[in-house]
Amino acid sequence: MENKNPTVAVVVATYNGATYLRAQLESIVQQTYKPSQIIIVDDASSDDTITIAHAFAAAHPEVMVVQNETRLGYIKNFEKGMLLANASYIALSDQDDIWVPHKLETLLANIGDQMLAYSDSELIDANGDLLHKKMSSIKNQLAYHTPIMYTIGAWAPGHAMLFKKELIDKATPFPALVTHDFWLGFVATCYSTVVYVNEPLVHYRQHTQNAIGADTTKNKTASISMAQKKQKARARMQLLYNKVKEAGHQHEGVFEKINNSYASFSLVNNYNRAKLFFDYRNLILAYKKKSGLLKVLFAVKMFFKID
Repeated sequence: MENKNPTVAVVVATYNGATYLRAQLESIVQQTYKPSQIIIVDDASSDDTITIAHAFAAAHPEVMVVQNETRLGYIKNFEKGMLLANASYIALSDQDDIWVPHKLETLLANIGDQMLAYSDSELIDANGDLLHKKMSSIKNQLAYHTPIMYTIGAWAPGHAMLFKKELIDKATPFPALVTHDFWLGFVATCYSTVVYVNEPLVHYRQHTQNAIGADTTKNKTASISMAQKKQKARARMQLLYNKVKEAGHQHEGVFEKINNSYASFSLVNNYNRAKLFFDYRNLILAYKKKSGLLKVLFAVKMFFKID
């Protein structure tokens, strides 16, 4: 760590979260490693969220409450809070989880010289009861040591993250094409390693109002046409390539080739894309629970589509 007692800011993004917010805030102030700053950024809630936030701030001087006049959406809401943070490290908090008391202490002890660390999480239901299922049982959670591992996805959630303040300077402004936690993890791999702590440090609540939950089978976005999907995939790959190039990462050339292969569905591009996914299948698909055969078949599939 940079010093013996680094400061930690916690950014809590809220929107109509009155039902669970008190429990989450209590778990944050009861951390064994005390945060120096807790920033609650409310995205124009219409329930009692802001009342709860102000009451909590009145009892805890380290708490700051910011209320948006109009909705920003969860990505820009988190970004706003991160830019207000004044600490060596930042942790992100959803409004409805419960942190294990030693979450911050453990992540600080493991992050070392890297830019970002995250942990496993235990799923709980709306009532706070354990579902006896971890995030790591859904998809692989692991250390990320190259941006190639983020090519089509990752499984390092924001609610379990701790990262250095300097990462914000490299990640802002946050793009709308990908989630804020995907972007943080991806940018971190452009400059360092993402550390994984194999211990559940968050009770991750699953309920019908999750902005992003652990159920990957639910379609949470409006249906779009195939042409729109392709356009979005190309824009996303261009975004990733630009950041890798900006960082001067050693795998810039790999991303350039992948990005070029997304340009069109020519036979040459289709072949190049499938070959690249085959060559790097163990990195690109590291977070997915796929056998060796399924990884090969995924690469073959990329001849016919883009993800």
